[in-house]
Amino acid sequence: MKKLLLLQLIALLFIACGKQPQQRYFAESAEIETLKSGIKAYETGDWDKWKSHFADTAKIFVNSTKPLTPEKRLEGLKAMTSAMSKYGFNHEKEYIEMVLDKEDETWVYYWATHKGTFASNNKELTIPVHLAVQFVNGKIAEEHIYFDGTEMNAEFAAIVAEKAKAEDTTEVSED
Repeated sequence: MKKLLLLQLIALLFIACGKQPQQRYFAESAEIETLKSGIKAYETGDWDKWKSHFADTAKIFVNSTKPLTPEKRLEGLKAMTSAMSKYGFNHEKEYIEMVLDKEDETWVYYWATHKGTFASNNKELTIPVHLAVQFVNGKIAEEHIYFDGTEMNAEFAAIVAEKAKAEDTTEVSED
């Protein structure tokens, strides 16, 4: 009886050790490469390539619970980058991983620092950014972008105020 119990215990241990848990975290994947390609397209202003990574029904959330379409997000990116003389991410200190969550959804997480220089006054801004990007069938289905935009928004407001002041000065001098 002891031998039978010991044999069953060994068999159970062998079966339990044979089951490997499903890998859920990845440092390399096609989805990671797609996100990197999209970031490079953003940095080079290749907007057609940037947009090609999104599903037709993609939703983009920028510090908000209200989604944007890729087209609307593109409008905002073009406006922002047109005010910059240079911009991009610090790739030496970025972190990126792909995760299969408990519902087997594919998410890629990206952490990096974004640096931009305003063309009007050469002011540099450095902002930490986090992206959470869901992929379905190789395309971005949902993207969540988080950053503290306080300093950037203040700089854009100052640029607008300076333009308005310059226009007022021009109108007064014409009178």
